[in-house]
Amino acid sequence: MAALFEAYITNLGKYNEGEVVGETLKFPTTTEEVQALLKRIGVDGVRYEEFFITSFDGDVLGLYDYLTEYENLDELNHLACLLSKLDQSDLEKFEAVIDCGGHTSSVADLINLTQNLDCYEFYPDIENEEDLGRHFTEDLPIPDELKDYFDYEAYGRDISINEGGHFAPGGYIVQTSGDFKELYRDTKDIPAEHRVFSYPKLSIREQMAAYKEIIDGSSLEGYRKLSNKEREER
Repeated sequence: MAALFEAYITNLGKYNEGEVVGETLKFPTTTEEVQALLKRIGVDGVRYEEFFITSFDGDVLGLYDYLTEYENLDELNHLACLLSKLDQSDLEKFEAVIDCGGHTSSVADLINLTQNLDCYEFYPDIENEEDLGRHFTEDLPIPDELKDYFDYEAYGRDISINEGGHFAPGGYIVQTSGDFKELYRDTKDIPAEHRVFSYPKLSIREQMAAYKEIIDGSSLEGYRKLSNKEREER
């Protein structure tokens, strides 16, 4: 699966000590890749338990403008997995919506947007009001001798204002349906195959211990033996 964006993961403890130790993580990713990266940058769950994201980069235009240093890796991976399933036209539509600032207040918003793109219409390669006016007059019965006198820019401007459209770098985007559904609410809604942390209620120390048992071929018997109350408190 091709990487869509990447984050530079930094050891927070070492950063506070004046040393920048980090590495780039490409999304979508896997539990094994995250565990190995954390180990390489010294987040061992013993002395160093925390990390943060120094920067983002990637091929999804404008996406990293809406991501912050303490984003949840499970949510980021879920977003990347959903984006990877979009065809090129829907990916361009996603980029156009976020360019106008729609549904960008959190990763949860972005996740929901990937699942509601049918609420939008995207017109690629329409860069301005004149392009928009020409596009919507193609089927109008305007006599050829009058076409040079028609004010396409003014017509396109009226269309854009009336329907609340937006000119994005890749084209023109407009919301055509108000049936936007909040399908994702929090990390409990992330499917297991999209998670990078198998047990989201565990601390980094407990996560690293669990990963070590997996790598060593051991079972997670210790975790399974916890009472339900103890699990809920974690």
